[in-house]
Amino acid sequence: MTDIHWLGHDSFRWEASKTIYFDPWKIARGSKKADIILISHEHFDHCSKVDIGMIATKDTVVVTSAAAARELKPSEPFCKEVKVLVPGETFETGGVEIKATESYNVGKSFHPKADKKLGFIVTMDGKSVYHAGDTDAIPEMSGYRCDVALLPVSGTYVMTADEAAIAALAIKPKIVIPMHYGDIVGGAADANRLQELLKGKIEVKILKKEG
Repeated sequence: MTDIHWLGHDSFRWEASKTIYFDPWKIARGSKKADIILISHEHFDHCSKVDIGMIATKDTVVVTSAAAARELKPSEPFCKEVKVLVPGETFETGGVEIKATESYNVGKSFHPKADKKLGFIVTMDGKSVYHAGDTDAIPEMSGYRCDVALLPVSGTYVMTADEAAIAALAIKPKIVIPMHYGDIVGGAADANRLQELLKGKIEVKILKKEG
């Protein structure tokens, strides 16, 4: 997975014909500029104006939820477009297809379904990557298909590693990459737990944090 880089927590950069960032937060200064930035929801560790400002240009397209778009509203344009999606909607830009997915908690109140926070299934150059956002294992996942699934594993605010294994078996990607650990909550043991649970079923790649 040399084209997908983990930047810590829920942040990733996917480099192919376009450079796409998912939830950039605490990224390194001098990071590569973005063609597309995907923001799953408005919480500070996902919607960071400082980090977005480091990688956005006048040609960058930002795709996000309504609540995050309100947080990003600047006095002057900082990118080409801010596109607001709700779960189930699809948007295409520059040959990249972006489908917004459901992303919510079950039995806890941090990320209510009614808030319409997002995950994303992104298809670029014939490969699809699913970034689940801050979510539990939810019924909708059985209908999601992708080559690579980026799944949270730390519990508390999102699903645990055990629940992520259930989600992975429902989605059936070729590769799972654990996320949402190593900052705020969760650690390497959570990622290792997911790898152990899916051994012999789905390949789990634990990425080294870039920078």
